[in-house]
Amino acid sequence: VTRSYTTTKEKMSFIKVDATSDFSIHNLPYGIFSTSDNPKHRIGVAIGDQILDLSVIKSLFRGPVISKHQDVFDQPTLNAFMALGYEAWKETRKTLQVLLSDCESTLKDDVSLRSRAFVHQSAATMHLPADIGDYTDFYSSRDHATNVGIMFRGKENALMPNWLRLPVGYHGRASSVIVSGTPIRRPSGQTRPDQTKPPVFGPSKQLDIELEMAFFVGGGNRLGEPIPINKAHEHIFGMVLMNDWSGKNLYASHQYHPYCTLQNPLLGHFGSLLEAAASTSTLPQHDWL
Repeated sequence: VTRSYTTTKEKMSFIKVDATSDFSIHNLPYGIFSTSDNPKHRIGVAIGDQILDLSVIKSLFRGPVISKHQDVFDQPTLNAFMALGYEAWKETRKTLQVLLSDCESTLKDDVSLRSRAFVHQSAATMHLPADIGDYTDFYSSRDHATNVGIMFRGKENALMPNWLRLPVGYHGRASSVIVSGTPIRRPSGQTRPDQTKPPVFGPSKQLDIELEMAFFVGGGNRLGEPIPINKAHEHIFGMVLMNDWSGKNLYASHQYHPYCTLQNPLLGHFGSLLEAAASTSTLPQHDWL
């Protein structure tokens, strides 16, 4: 029997969420996790100090889009889910909010299902959430660009004229994106401290760590087909914090090359931010929620 869910005006989770937690029913981030008793990598959603295992509850996703693709929640990465696009993401988020609501009994009152579906975050090991096929690093902070420009070119030429007109960035090595906690090897390269002598090779003496925002993009587009700015939010799946490690003295040495310029801006809204920006009175009601 197919069960239909009804939306509720108030969104309160039946999972106890501490007031200091970042993961309320309004912020449900995805991740890939495993546990000692189940080493399989699987998709989970954070709620309070718990992780909801989507592979366990995949049959409860009965909306018109995601009901045809419940198998994506059995995958070891988020790639297949991200590839489904914006409508699938919205539908999944709304279903999760209903299932976690204290007004919905499907998950709340099923003791057996709850025992299998929830894992305490302290018992989980987190993994890289996606197979990353491409990585583009944008140079989007004016203060940072100015400071680096002074270091490389002096105060008079700190900010290049193109920086104010287009998104400056470069393609990085996608294979170097790793999950938090992975040991980092100090990078090595050539420097030329004495301009009268040949360059020397060795480890960086100025290892720099930059805290950045990284966006996961999904949904795709046809080769050569641009994505308009007003459609960007339909391709931005989510955001993570990212440390960008680099050997600044290697950049400032004779190895340094100017960053490439890229013509496609990357900006938009997603998930919680998009919902918060919308008036709840304009949100459609669906009989499958």
